[in-house]
Amino acid sequence: MSINTNENGLPNIDDLQNLANELFQTLPNEFPKEISLSPDRAEHPRATKIAETLLHAGGANIIAPFPTQSPLHVQPFPTSFSGFGASPTIANQSSSASALYPNAGAGFDPQYGIPSSGVPENNALNINNPQTGFNDINLKNEGASQINEESFFSSLLLNNQYLPFQTENSSFEAELKLALEMVDTQFRKRVDFSSGGSESPNSYYFLDQNPFAFDQKNTNAIIGNTFGLKEFGGITGNNFNAELIKKDFPILRETVNGKPLVWFDNAATTQKPQAVIDRIAYFYEHENSNIHRAAHELAARASDAYEAAREKVKTFLNAGSVNEIVFVRGATEGINLVAQSWGDPNLVAGDEIIVSNLEHHANIVPWKRLADKKGLKLRVIPVDDDGQILLDEYAKLLNSKTRLVAFTQVSNALGTVTPAKKIVEMAHAAGAKVLIDGAQSVSHMKVDVQDLNPDWLVFSGHKLFGPTGIGALYGKEELLNEMQPYQAGGNMIQDVTFEEIKYHKAPNRFEAGTGNIADAIGLGAAIDYVTKIGIDTIGQYEHYLLDYATRLLKEIPGVRLIGTAKDKASVLSFNLQGYSNDQVGQALNKEGVAVRTGHHCAQPILRRMGVETTVRPSLAFYNTTQDVDTFIKTLWELKKVRF
Repeated sequence: MSINTNENGLPNIDDLQNLANELFQTLPNEFPKEISLSPDRAEHPRATKIAETLLHAGGANIIAPFPTQSPLHVQPFPTSFSGFGASPTIANQSSSASALYPNAGAGFDPQYGIPSSGVPENNALNINNPQTGFNDINLKNEGASQINEESFFSSLLLNNQYLPFQTENSSFEAELKLALEMVDTQFRKRVDFSSGGSESPNSYYFLDQNPFAFDQKNTNAIIGNTFGLKEFGGITGNNFNAELIKKDFPILRETVNGKPLVWFDNAATTQKPQAVIDRIAYFYEHENSNIHRAAHELAARASDAYEAAREKVKTFLNAGSVNEIVFVRGATEGINLVAQSWGDPNLVAGDEIIVSNLEHHANIVPWKRLADKKGLKLRVIPVDDDGQILLDEYAKLLNSKTRLVAFTQVSNALGTVTPAKKIVEMAHAAGAKVLIDGAQSVSHMKVDVQDLNPDWLVFSGHKLFGPTGIGALYGKEELLNEMQPYQAGGNMIQDVTFEEIKYHKAPNRFEAGTGNIADAIGLGAAIDYVTKIGIDTIGQYEHYLLDYATRLLKEIPGVRLIGTAKDKASVLSFNLQGYSNDQVGQALNKEGVAVRTGHHCAQPILRRMGVETTVRPSLAFYNTTQDVDTFIKTLWELKKVRF
């Protein structure tokens, strides 16, 4: 059937009603078979809820992926343009419910109330409240709850319409390039400087015709917000949608200065999904006990949950054994543990430690202290002007005196991704041990310790959407058992007399006293959450989001990007001419955008780049291009004031 529009360019209510009724004729019996979108007509109460969804939660997009007139005044694509949104095939096909939603009948999944083809296998995903959960054996829940009618309809929208960058024969890279070519690099479309900075009708977004927007309530504004199975060269996740992901994070509903919070401080700490918050609360409500040392029920529950979390870390890193996973307070404590338990007993005057110029202070200060104490030499791998490791120079540093190479997999200040596997191979060839700081890498990419083959790797839970005060040290089991305990006390001993002490093997020998039990379990829940979405999918999405933000940021006069390596994770360090970094940060804060300013605990690399501090927005998978647009808008307005 054809859909008419009114004078505002919106779908005719009667036509929309008829289409919706055709849809409901295909649904299982428990759904209402007829609805009315007219406010003066008596309606089935459950149908009313779905009608509200149709009218107010993006339902008009079943007619076409882009509204005729966006609430943000974005001009629509011409109907012949198939690079974004609906393909001609979809636009021209019958709009009957059975044609639009072929899975609503036989393919309907009665367990979750959504089309079985639209959600990855075994994913109990609630589209309406889509926090991604697991059947944690220690969390005695009853499984995923049934999805209501509104979430069912939302799932139909999500799984059946063609969304940006999901046309059948499209090339993502080509479409991204085309989209970016549409960027108003001079900002004329956004702000009319001659009129005192008032916005023009098309001024909200930086693209004259924004291919990312749906409507004001459901503006995904993300590059490829729905990833297909084949369009993006290796992305395997079904229907990744950052706006739905955001609903999993309660704090992202906060406002700052009356503006929606945009969290661009992810390199400092990430926000926590409801699954993590609930898991920690559940522990304190149902399992709270010390572990390993009691015969009662709660001790058994707590011990099981704690060791289950260790198993999850082991699987996440692809370690060979749970005995290779030590819970620590974070990456910093893990590095200090290795420095004191292995470095102090094994290194002697004249030995050499190599670190890179990219390191966080946490991977410099412990080694410098040890070098000063023991007469060791600390040597530094240089980087080029883009912030990339110079492997040829690194090779020159390796020699028979090299005992340890400690380096970051991803720079927290620049976002540079280092050639970790090559660095490890070269170090081992020289007979040196290797420690990798994975604090900034584990949330953006797959980290496989059996493939990378370091001797140790550390990361922090709070940078992986988990709690603060918890992290993990991976170490090769034989090596850990050779190391001296880091701290002494209960839980790490086999036997104690006044004459002799016998220690447990790893990991218990490094977990003295009562550990951070609840947050270790919370870390396990965070790993569940990330794993369910897919770390490769997360990394791919963040890569395209970083490309989008980088292009827009580079077009602002007076911006200097600090760190321009070809291979980067989600960090954008910069300075803005005419403003101090604190002034930029404060201006962004007024718009609800949280960024980090300062030296980021990485003074050596910033000084190598010729600066003392930077502004550092850092991205995560719950950020969108709409968030980026808000950030870029604020910087343009700062430039307008001064220039």
